[in-house]
Amino acid sequence: MRTIVNHVIHGRWDEVRAPSEAEIRVTMVLSLPLNEASAKVRSGPPLDDEEDYALRIWAGVLPLGLDAHAPLPDPQSPAGIPTPSYVRFYRRGPLAGATQAK
Repeated sequence: MRTIVNHVIHGRWDEVRAPSEAEIRVTMVLSLPLNEASAKVRSGPPLDDEEDYALRIWAGVLPLGLDAHAPLPDPQSPAGIPTPSYVRFYRRGPLAGATQAK
C-alpha cells in the first residue's frame, strides 16, 4: 500500500496516519490485466472518521483534469476527410443549457 500511495503522491505515506490493523485486514491489493474498467466516483470533500479530523494532517481534494489537444486523424484513414466540428471544437464540461446535479 505504501508503494501505491507514494506512486500517486510521492512522500504522502510518511505524512498520513498509518492504517489500523482493522483497515489492513479489510484491504486487498490486486494486480490484474484490464481490458475495460468502470469506477465508482463521488465528488466533494473527504469523508473521514471523526477522530481523524483531530489529526494535524492535510486532507482535501486535488482537482485533476483532462485537457483536449489538437485532433490527430488516423493515419490509415483516406486523405481529405475533414475533421468534424464536434471534434475540432470539443470542450469538456456540461452541455450548453444542461443543468448539473449537485
